[in-house]
Amino acid sequence: MAPPPSLPVQPPNGPESRPPVKAQKEMSKAERRELQEKQRAVKAAAKAGGSSSQPNQKAAAKQAPPPLTSNAMPKKGGKLADTAPPRTPAAPSGRNTRDVKSATAALAENVPMNARGLRIFSHFGLPKPVSLAKGDIHPVILRLALQFSNFKITGANARCIATLTAFKTVIQDYITPPNNTLSRHLMTHLSPQISHLVAARPMSVTMGNAIRQLKLEISGTDIDLPEQDAKKALCQKIDNYIRDRIMVADQVIEETTGNKIKDGDVILTYARSSVVEKVLLGAHSEGRQFSVIVVDSRPMLEGKRLLSVLAEADIHCSYLLLPALGSVITEASMVLVGAHSIHSNGSVYSRAGTALVAMLAKQQSIPVIVCCETYKFSEGVQLDSFTKNELAPLGDTFASFPLTKPRDTLTLVNSPNLEILNPLYDLTPPTSISAVVTEVGVIPPNSIGSIPLALGRLL
Repeated sequence: MAPPPSLPVQPPNGPESRPPVKAQKEMSKAERRELQEKQRAVKAAAKAGGSSSQPNQKAAAKQAPPPLTSNAMPKKGGKLADTAPPRTPAAPSGRNTRDVKSATAALAENVPMNARGLRIFSHFGLPKPVSLAKGDIHPVILRLALQFSNFKITGANARCIATLTAFKTVIQDYITPPNNTLSRHLMTHLSPQISHLVAARPMSVTMGNAIRQLKLEISGTDIDLPEQDAKKALCQKIDNYIRDRIMVADQVIEETTGNKIKDGDVILTYARSSVVEKVLLGAHSEGRQFSVIVVDSRPMLEGKRLLSVLAEADIHCSYLLLPALGSVITEASMVLVGAHSIHSNGSVYSRAGTALVAMLAKQQSIPVIVCCETYKFSEGVQLDSFTKNELAPLGDTFASFPLTKPRDTLTLVNSPNLEILNPLYDLTPPTSISAVVTEVGVIPPNSIGSIPLALGRLL
């Protein structure tokens, strides 16, 4: 006589309402992560509770194991397939629940700060010392990379001009190897130079557009042209690019924007833009009487340099930091800002804090005008400043008044209990911008995508 079938053991409170445990292969990544966290919490509770929690764990261990799923049945080879992971015991009640919570909190406190700190910002371009050069790197490129990594050269225009000037020197010193042509081998020669600059600091949109145009000119070089003449022609095209796309463009923007400044206006600007600086100096040289509010922020404090230039030109200026912007924004009649790059959806990528200035100005119905050359245009679309950004250099002085310590001891640096986050750029939505002034005219932000058509697709 066969024994009666055994019934599954059920907890005293009735059958469990939880669904059957899946095999590990059938779980999603989130479910596997959740299972691992539960297992870690139970192990931590066992360590934290000590001997007092052992009886509860033994009682939980006596619960019936979950039934085998179809994935756990024996295969032809006699081996078991991937079995489902052991089911974690049901959430304990009473003291066991408190043990789990206390163990979880203890684990969170014991995690090192550098391990749990700002990992979500780990993809930002970090300022780092230049590593050893890989390949045949020209000394000019080595020096420029050090200046980039130390933030000795900042600003989109300044970095682009410095890069193209360094490439002129590289091209002039270049000698085509035997059995090669300049139009093909020079591209190979420039690749490690570009990689070394990118290793020092992420490439800006302006540098990318300029290097793309330089490669186009190199590939179009006549192979029958003598080497010296070809190098001279390339250097001349670099000079023409700097003159037409940056210098002359700034002059046109200066004239267009300067005509919008009237006597008695209060111009508010943020940080320092070389184009905005030229606009303000040009309008003042034409006899217009206006004042400027310079808003600045740490850690770069670039507005101090703009402030000194404007003060030397006898322009009435006010200087304040970004937190005090709400107190003076109502006094401004126009906001002038620069841009690091501008995207096809009309958003402006600029120094961190520009978006706050533009949004406050829009709330007060103050026009926000962006001065930007067309070679800063990017055909990509960026919706926020989180997916792509850089971190500003460390070394900001945290001074409290009255000073009780020397200034050299008040420098902020990373430490086990302190991690400094200074994003370098932010993204201003097109809804906060009134107009973008370029060398091809004044363009509304929703028509930025027409810039390539105006330039014949040549950026």
